[in-house]
Amino acid sequence: MSATAAVLGKVGLPAPIKEIAARPWDAIVVGAGHNGLACATYLARAGQRVLVLESRERVGGACTVEEPFPGVRMSPCAYLAGLLHPLVIKELGLPGRGFDWTPAVNGLFVPFLDGSSIQLWDDDARCEAEVRRFSSRDVEGWRAMNDVIRRLRDALRPATGIPGDDPDESRRDLWIGDAPTQERLEELLKDDAEARGLLFDWSMAEFVDRYLIDERMQSAYLGQGVIGTNASPFDAGTASIRFHHSSGRLGDMPGMWGYVKGGMGMVSFYFCDAAREAGAIVAAGVNVARILPGEGVLLEGGERITAQVVVSNADPIRTLRMLDVDADPAWAAKVHSVPIEGCTVKLNVLLRELPNFKARPGIEQPQHYGQINAPLTKEEWKASYAAARSGSFPEQLWCELYFQSVHDATVAPAGLHTMSVFAQYVPYKFASGSWEEHRSDAKTLALRSIGRFCSNLPEAVVDAQVLGPPDIEQKVGLTGGHIFQGECLPAYMWSKRLTARTPMKGVYLCGACTHPGGSVIGINGRNAAMAVLRDLDEAR
Repeated sequence: MSATAAVLGKVGLPAPIKEIAARPWDAIVVGAGHNGLACATYLARAGQRVLVLESRERVGGACTVEEPFPGVRMSPCAYLAGLLHPLVIKELGLPGRGFDWTPAVNGLFVPFLDGSSIQLWDDDARCEAEVRRFSSRDVEGWRAMNDVIRRLRDALRPATGIPGDDPDESRRDLWIGDAPTQERLEELLKDDAEARGLLFDWSMAEFVDRYLIDERMQSAYLGQGVIGTNASPFDAGTASIRFHHSSGRLGDMPGMWGYVKGGMGMVSFYFCDAAREAGAIVAAGVNVARILPGEGVLLEGGERITAQVVVSNADPIRTLRMLDVDADPAWAAKVHSVPIEGCTVKLNVLLRELPNFKARPGIEQPQHYGQINAPLTKEEWKASYAAARSGSFPEQLWCELYFQSVHDATVAPAGLHTMSVFAQYVPYKFASGSWEEHRSDAKTLALRSIGRFCSNLPEAVVDAQVLGPPDIEQKVGLTGGHIFQGECLPAYMWSKRLTARTPMKGVYLCGACTHPGGSVIGINGRNAAMAVLRDLDEAR
């Protein structure tokens, strides 16, 4: 049993703050999100005396487990695993700690208002048969669309690219270590114009239009190009978001996503167990007021804790704020150049029964075991994005649904189900009014957007928690409520993303703002730890 999970991440203080401050430390990690905990583990295993300081009472950041309703366990933000790095899983010993997951092989179910629907299985043969039934003229294009994703994934993240799997360094998984240069990426893709277009240029609308004919098929995929992204699927570069979320190799299953037993926050809890086992000290409920480059940190209570190295798992804007006058001006300008205003609303919903979709009736069907999209037409996508940008709610939200409880009965009381709803677009700020005033409207809008495809919503809803961008910002400390600590569009990825090393003495970053980007990955934390250790070796 995970010691961290036993207290739902509320690890508290291991000793009084004055006692902690009096100890000698080599490295302080600010923020106990999953990347911060991974970083702490690697540093501690290398013999560093590591202190992790978390401002909230519970570790895990956006990837944790809470009880939003009595007897119900859900992650407030993160909901599904897919990009968690196999190297981190192996090195941190997650399987031995209890890590277990169920692949979402049922893929993506999309109903349409005309009564038709498609189940895009994560099994090629089964999915092709479904595409052939739904739109036979799209079979060849569907194959070609999947093939360019596969080629790009194999070029950048080869299956044998983990250290120890292949002695050829040129075949390294490019998520490991420092980001590759633009020249390196161009060299790898020089003979594949489609792969270059997918990675650097295409909008999601261009991507689906290039390969698919049926407009319903196109609509089924459009949302996959804007997940967590404050951009329209008609904006250049959004197809790369689709690729990013298809580039995982969890469980040696390329592109597969799945449900973690106990909820997504268990990943952070296992990381915390690993960090403490390695000797790191994790303290929750401790607010860092200042990062003092080369010296350590100053707490809000006035205590100063000394360490040569400070690694920030906080987002770059919060890190900048903690650095204050000690921030390098050029670095600060780069931080400010990355858009970080979120556009998503998360609903954690308790149901008395699963949604009954008019296109495929039933309350426990194959579609409930995968992901479900409440799609938008192209016109609705354009209007939705424009409305949110102008500070108002759109007529409809694009919603993606997940049901942890059908895979894991331990997360809800018998006879009830959990539904995670990830939806966009919503404003960070309204042209009129606040989120406090509009939160109930957001709930109604999301459930209505889903309910137009169902016969039993919102009637099946027992209760719902609504988290708009400012709520996410306040609850888990993500500036702007942006779930990836800043945009993951091509202009802000790979060598253009913020690096683990900063110009400030002894100050590093390890969060989603660094390479390889956002989601629950863990390799960001490992990359930062390796950078710290290399720099310490070179300084000796």
